[in-house]
Amino acid sequence: MRREKHHNTTVGGCGFHHVAIRTEDWARSLEFWQAGMGFELAIQWGEAPRRACMLDTGDGNYLEIFERDPIPGGVPSEAAILHICLRTDDCDAAAERARAAGAQITVEPKTIAVFGEPKIPVRLAFFKGPDGEICELFQNEVL
Repeated sequence: MRREKHHNTTVGGCGFHHVAIRTEDWARSLEFWQAGMGFELAIQWGEAPRRACMLDTGDGNYLEIFERDPIPGGVPSEAAILHICLRTDDCDAAAERARAAGAQITVEPKTIAVFGEPKIPVRLAFFKGPDGEICELFQNEVL
């Protein structure tokens, strides 16, 4: 059964923007996500061993991949999933909404330039959800 498309009227423009992951093997991950899954490189920045990129999944959402530092003993000290990112038309209002709902704001809304050259201006904020999950709020016109 198909349901009607939901439009969030609480957080304007809301939807997933990206999920960010860490990889131990840059080439393997890019091969899997690009050749295997059909994602396309949208933007890449940094140099080994700290490269990162955004891969377009094909529906306006992205997979952000960060190269993980070499792991001593082969045991990751951090989870593979870094954070989830929600797009919004108003980062400040969305952060206040999260705060009012009980979230701990870990990065207050700010405007920065990100992602390689040329830099892309974005407004973003981070918060912790009720189970400690890291969430990013992302407002921009390009990605």
